[in-house]
Amino acid sequence: MRILLLTTTAIAFACSAAAPAFAEFSERNIRVSNGINADHPVGNGIKAMQACLDEKSGGKLKLTAFWGGALGGDLQATQALRSGVQEAVVTSSSPLVGIVPALGVFDLPFLFASADEAYKVLDGDFGDQMNKKLEEAGLVNLAYWENGFRNLSNSVRPVNKWEDFEGMKVRVMQNNIFLDTFQNLGANATPMAFGEVFSALETKAIDAQENPYVTIDTSKFYEVQKYVTETNHAYTPFLLLFSKAIFDTYAPEEQAALRDCAKVGRDEERKVIQDLNKKSLEKIKAEGIEVNVLSAEEQARIREKSMIVYDKHKAEIGADVVDGILAKLAEIRK
Repeated sequence: MRILLLTTTAIAFACSAAAPAFAEFSERNIRVSNGINADHPVGNGIKAMQACLDEKSGGKLKLTAFWGGALGGDLQATQALRSGVQEAVVTSSSPLVGIVPALGVFDLPFLFASADEAYKVLDGDFGDQMNKKLEEAGLVNLAYWENGFRNLSNSVRPVNKWEDFEGMKVRVMQNNIFLDTFQNLGANATPMAFGEVFSALETKAIDAQENPYVTIDTSKFYEVQKYVTETNHAYTPFLLLFSKAIFDTYAPEEQAALRDCAKVGRDEERKVIQDLNKKSLEKIKAEGIEVNVLSAEEQARIREKSMIVYDKHKAEIGADVVDGILAKLAEIRK
């Protein structure tokens, strides 16, 4: 009887000790908008983040993801966050430049030489500085997830040095930094809607396009291209943004759980997207595409060539931001 009483007491004590761990959590349904589809690696990240939140909040913090722009485009969703009528969005940095001009720094050409460089910058002090600018705009960045590097495919020639871009008709996004980047390299930069790219490549209206390996694979650009070059000319991160107006109403424990679990989701999403890129590259090669990688020396040379683009856009991005990221990268590369 005494043993039973002690056991019952111990269980009751354990339960009462565990209860306060979830006491500060409210039942919340957190809507997360995405422009991409559920089968994108961001979906893996959301699942990993939810599993983490389940553990930390006792199942009280729930993420409900809306895919394919169901709650509007990334810019529209981000404005909803700023207005305090929606909780979260996963978005690329590029569409938000009109809100936070400093984010244009991630559009600068040949900025990062590798994913590891990008992670050290984004997950470190520089990323924190950018997060402060986002907070001033009413946005809390919980973590930097991965959109990935963009690479070049074309039907003209292998690209081993910047001179090989000369005269090449390259489709680019309607983005002034991207336009200036390719024009500076001697290419004929041509803005075009993504849905028109395949047929334009097929009819030779354009020679080339630039996208991550996964996009080159899933869009079957390898059917109308001969060469792929790992240029790594642009790395734009995804941001997991939260409405500051809503975030500020949450208990400190809830805020901490969201930040911690967003990083868990980040690590899973990065892993999955890296694995997927490798698989897509192997598929592209298997389709008979000639693939080459820009050498480290040529990366440095082409980056130097591109500094004119940095100078042109420095004022609009912010001189402190451009100089700050270049100083950080110089420190990393020592």
